[in-house]
This record gives sequence, C-alpha cells and structure tokens, in this order.
Amino acid sequence: MADATRAALREESRARVVADESGLRAAFVADGAAMLRYARRALRERDRADDVVQETFARAWRSRARFDPALGSLRGWLFAIERRVIIDLSRRDAVTTSLNGEFDELVGDDGYDLDRAMRGWLVESALARLSSEHRTVIAELYFNGRSGRDVAQLLAVPEGTVRSRAYYALRTLRVALEEAGWNE
Repeated sequence: MADATRAALREESRARVVADESGLRAAFVADGAAMLRYARRALRERDRADDVVQETFARAWRSRARFDPALGSLRGWLFAIERRVIIDLSRRDAVTTSLNGEFDELVGDDGYDLDRAMRGWLVESALARLSSEHRTVIAELYFNGRSGRDVAQLLAVPEGTVRSRAYYALRTLRVALEEAGWNE
C-alpha cells in the first residue's frame, strides 16, 4: 500500500472518531506537540501557549459535529481553531492594554464613564467582526434610525436582503458580545 494511501486511511480513521473522546485524544497525541510549537511561536509565552492548545481542543470538542472531512483534514481544522483562539486572545490583550492605560481617565465619581466606555469598546470590537455589508446595514438601521425600506433604497438591494443581513449581523454580534463577557 502506498504511503499516500496509508496517510489517507489514517486521516479518514481519525476523522471518523473525532465525534468521541478517544478520537479527540488521538488527535491530541498526533497533533498536540505541533500545535503547542505553533502557539509558542505566535505568542512567545509557554504558559499561554499551553492554555491556547487546551482551549483549542475544548472548542473542537464543543463543535465536533461541524467537522466535515470532505472540506479538509482534521489537522487543518484543529489548526484553524487554534489560529482563531490565538486571535481572540490577542484581541483581549489589546483591550486590556488599552484599558490599563486609560483607566484613571475614565473612572468618574460613580464609575459611569468607565461602564459606558467598556460597553462602547465591546460593541466596537463586536462590530469589527462583521463584514462591511452587514456592518453598514446595522449602522443604518440602528445607529442612523432608518427603516428597512430606506436602507434597501440607499444600498440598492432588495428589502429582503437588508432583513437577511440584519438577521445574520445581529446573530454574529450576539455571539461576539457573549464571548467578550457581555451579560445584559
């Protein structure tokens, strides 16, 4: 049997068993060291790299039903998840760094200024995750107070497209805000 065929069979076998704990454990044994090296290079911190790999496998476990071997290898899927974890961690660090530098300026007597700023940063960060088309629809509907019909005319798209973009944008915003710790 050719090496390529053996490799394909191993990958297919790993993909079939990713749905259970033993399959994910096998993926960790096979790819964990490479993922740790990747995280260390990206973050330059050993402890945080360990956390990234752990979070990657936790996310993989939670979303295991979405893995489709027809779209790519299990290894590629895991590295894509890891990349997303690293990006999320970097974004959180950027917000924290920004907060530390501006904290004293933001805190008012009652803390309201800080609370308002935090909400603004969270919303801004969540909006940045949207595509430009979705962000424009949300801005026009919610920030500029236009109707769906007006937005459709402004963008020269059908009104149903505006509703669809608004639906998916709000769904993405909800997920982004929940991930950022929004609890209202």
